Amino acid sequence: MKAEELDKKFDDGEDVSEFLDIAKARRPQQDQKRVNVDFPLWMVQQLDKEAKRLGVPRQSIIKVWVAERLQKAA
Repeated sequence: MKAEELDKKFDDGEDVSEFLDIAKARRPQQDQKRVNVDFPLWMVQQLDKEAKRLGVPRQSIIKVWVAERLQKAA
């Protein structure tokens, strides 16, 4: 199927998911890279406290807060 035909089906509200290989789908600028960061114990304790309050993992708190700060700085 040509891209124009797929675009038309999508624009017409048709379900095009059967034509997509979701296993190979990638979001731009969303590749992961592992980094190590050392935090003082008091920060880890505060992060854990907030993570527990929100019911999310510590890593989620760190990612959200860093992303918010970077967006604010941009």
